[in-house]
Amino acid sequence: MTVDRAVAPAALGRAVLLGRGAATLTAAGTGLRLAPDPGPLLLAAAVVAVTTAAGLVLFSRNPYVVRHPVALLCGDALVTLVVLAADPGIAYFCAAAGASALAGVVIGLRALPLAAAHAALGYVVAARVLAGDPAHAEFVLAFPIACILAATGAAVATAALRRHVELSVRVVASAQREAAADERARLARELHDSVAKTLRGVSFAALALPQSLRRHPDLAERLADTVSTGAAAAAREARDLLDGLRSDEPTRDFAAVLTDLCAAWQRSAGIAVVLELAPVDPPLPVRYELSRILQEALRNAARHSAATSVTVRLAAVGGRLVLTVTDDGRGFPVPPSLVAFRTEHRYGILGMSERARLSGGALRVRSTPGRGTSIEAAIPA
Repeated sequence: MTVDRAVAPAALGRAVLLGRGAATLTAAGTGLRLAPDPGPLLLAAAVVAVTTAAGLVLFSRNPYVVRHPVALLCGDALVTLVVLAADPGIAYFCAAAGASALAGVVIGLRALPLAAAHAALGYVVAARVLAGDPAHAEFVLAFPIACILAATGAAVATAALRRHVELSVRVVASAQREAAADERARLARELHDSVAKTLRGVSFAALALPQSLRRHPDLAERLADTVSTGAAAAAREARDLLDGLRSDEPTRDFAAVLTDLCAAWQRSAGIAVVLELAPVDPPLPVRYELSRILQEALRNAARHSAATSVTVRLAAVGGRLVLTVTDDGRGFPVPPSLVAFRTEHRYGILGMSERARLSGGALRVRSTPGRGTSIEAAIPA
């Protein structure tokens, strides 16, 4: 991912124009009370106001104007000279400092000669001011130095902002690459754990089918049934995988996603769902695994529990997100180890356990015959 190098100068250029306009107009407004003839100050203020507005529009609509520094700085120098002609005083000093800062933004430290020229002209103006009123010499003589300081500060700030933008873009690009890699790895794991295994079994049955047709017709019939059943299972698993990938919408609130998921299941299963969801915002991988665990728990409740009600709770407890799905169904005896579910062909619970474990958490199953089942997944937040 590349960084447009016009971003930082354009942003700071708008800030410099706005700051110069505000400072110059404030100085002109203050001087109106002291000037015997307010006409020149009003003219200088009008010039600054119009050019500041035009500059802000230019930078906003076409930030690439910073790629043409000669034309930009010549136009800005002309504005400064117009302000000097209108009011060779405080308004000019503010405009000159702003012009130096804008040059520092556009061309960096190469703006120092231009800032030095503004400072030299500023001392000429300061001499004229002091000739008429030498009472505040220390303040008037300090104004031209502000041109050098403004150019240097603007150049340093622009370089720092550009480095910050480039670093931010690199960080975002790295995070996007890692997210894409994680997503690919997760999809590969899902395919391996479901569709790939089923298709492998179908492949073995299909390989044995030709010989069985000639020698063992009964076995061939069973193998053909296996192929048909396996193909249907693979299609179902692929559909479930796609539904799972689509179920989570990272831009939405996680509780709202789970609410929609439970509402859809309630309509299809005809079983009431009670929700107690805390407003949490887990990382994307955790969101996905929790939503998949919830889907599998609800699917098991519909298939096996004969429940009339299911309660879904999501809470943050001690640095962990705890998802609990409890039904009031028939229940079943829970073996000491969840591995025992493999021999009972209860792969849904094993899948939920693996999802929790891969996310750094654990799954706990509590059930008593006749008293319902509770499945709790605790995953680090």
